[in-house]
Amino acid sequence: MSFTLAIVGRPNVGKSTLFNRLVGKRLALVDDQPGVTRDLREGEARLGDLRFIVIDSAGLEEATDESLQGRMRRLTERAVEMADACLFLVDARAGILPSDEVFADILRRKNAHVILAANKSEGKAGESGYLEAFSLGLGEPIRLSGEHGEGMGELMDVLRPISEKFAKRAAEMAPETDVDFDEDADDGPRLPTQEKPLQVAVIGRPNAGKSTLINKLIGEERLLTGPEAGITRDAISLRFDWGGVPTRIFDTAGMRKRAKVQEKLEKLSVSDGLRAVKFAEVVVVLLDAAIPFEQQDLRIADLAEREGRAVVVAVNKWDAEPEKQAKLKELKEAFDRLLPQLRGAPLITISAKTGKGLERLQAAVMRAHEIWNRRIKTAQLNGWLAEMISAHPPPAPGGRRIKLRYMTQVKTRPPGFVVMCSLPEKLPESYSRYLVNGLREDFDMPGTPIRLTMRGQGDQNPYKNRKKATPSRLRKHLGKGRADE
Repeated sequence: MSFTLAIVGRPNVGKSTLFNRLVGKRLALVDDQPGVTRDLREGEARLGDLRFIVIDSAGLEEATDESLQGRMRRLTERAVEMADACLFLVDARAGILPSDEVFADILRRKNAHVILAANKSEGKAGESGYLEAFSLGLGEPIRLSGEHGEGMGELMDVLRPISEKFAKRAAEMAPETDVDFDEDADDGPRLPTQEKPLQVAVIGRPNAGKSTLINKLIGEERLLTGPEAGITRDAISLRFDWGGVPTRIFDTAGMRKRAKVQEKLEKLSVSDGLRAVKFAEVVVVLLDAAIPFEQQDLRIADLAEREGRAVVVAVNKWDAEPEKQAKLKELKEAFDRLLPQLRGAPLITISAKTGKGLERLQAAVMRAHEIWNRRIKTAQLNGWLAEMISAHPPPAPGGRRIKLRYMTQVKTRPPGFVVMCSLPEKLPESYSRYLVNGLREDFDMPGTPIRLTMRGQGDQNPYKNRKKATPSRLRKHLGKGRADE
């Protein structure tokens, strides 16, 4: 059992920079403007021999109403309550501000372990601010520089007693006997475990309801939501048990058309979301029922398919749709017409606000993951290939029949197949599509990306494609040889 450390403080004191240093990766977005972080981001931190969970939080704001800043403050206060210890950062260069004193008092009441650190204290510029930090009444502050890595040893010394306390508690709670599970990787597809959970990314346009959906799935208000479009900036990952399946779900920033993305911060947010898609196994493309299948929705779905991820299309805000049957028929027709590369992928109608349809969404995600991991025996594939060739023989360009000799599956996640054939460069794309569609239908693999490669047998003739030597060239070559002698 590792302890949890929440990093809190005013906006722009360097919380995300320190978070990235502790986890050893650039997970949190960092920018000069204040208020970049809005949601709670967790990471596995390493500091010397210490291992713990660190939480990056939004900057503590003085607002307490229902505004965006007020909702951000409540989310940060929740992180303080759920953490085992809090690292309160102040800006040593800016000095202690009245808001720092207010927040110091809040932390004293809400958390027993509060560690005070004066960030940006490298050089003489931070000396006065470091000394001012003593006035907060939270003990001796630690001199830190999240950007340059200074003060990490002092922070480790302060955290060690907390780590030892939780290690002792974990030893007392450990079961007397351990149960070993014998897992055979060859028995079937990899099943999600606590160490390697199912990875699901939720992507879509701004204000489609991605954060609301994830809050409903995990059963708590962990992500910031509201009527404003573009609230989410970081790609936040959360672990939860989804119907008995260990799952890690990614909330991503809304993706607008590239021409509209001008600000540096929004570009960082979109690239963070694209990275989440690459880490995911199943991608849920979330659409707004009022405006589904707009151009950007199609680009997002195509992106997930090109990255080779299993795709589930979910249409949100279904509770507000008056003509459900007519709308569903229209959606299915548009899906088949606009996204032929995802033929057979599940189309699920849900309401993230009410929770309706989430059971069907879970079933669709689990089935998509199973298909994405599916492996077909070589004997079955070659018997199937013979039937496909018999039903529709490959073309004969220039009078030479293309022979498809052998087929095997070379990978899963997504399924990838290789067909050994003659003249692979002359086999038209339409015949490859014919085989891919046949694989989907005959082996029950709807929706998942399928990679099919045509490979030649190779040619053993070393003189192929070499120019034939003419007598004049041969005489010239021999004459040159005599001259060299």
